[in-house]
Amino acid sequence: MISGTIRDIAIIFVALEILILNALLIILVWQVWRLVKMIQTEVKPIIQDTQETVGTVRGTADFVSANVVEPVVKTSSKLAGWRRSASVLRQEVQGTLRSVSPKSGRSAPPPAP
Repeated sequence: MISGTIRDIAIIFVALEILILNALLIILVWQVWRLVKMIQTEVKPIIQDTQETVGTVRGTADFVSANVVEPVVKTSSKLAGWRRSASVLRQEVQGTLRSVSPKSGRSAPPPAP
């Protein structure tokens, strides 16, 4: 008789536990559903805005590269070339002037670089 009572109490306890677990499972599924809805309504627009911003930044970077950086680089490279050319010409002219000695009229060997 005592074993029958213990068995009945255990069955009631397991049934209550199953009911509680089912209720918690339903709450969990409901929370997951709310999370999915929140992601769809809040995160998707944020991602879309971010993609638009990245596209704008990419366009701005292309514009700046084409209209600012390229001309500056081209101008700088031309100026560097002109400076180097002027430097070489100056060295050549100075070397030619030094090679002709004004006192004797004879040409001296050019200076070593």
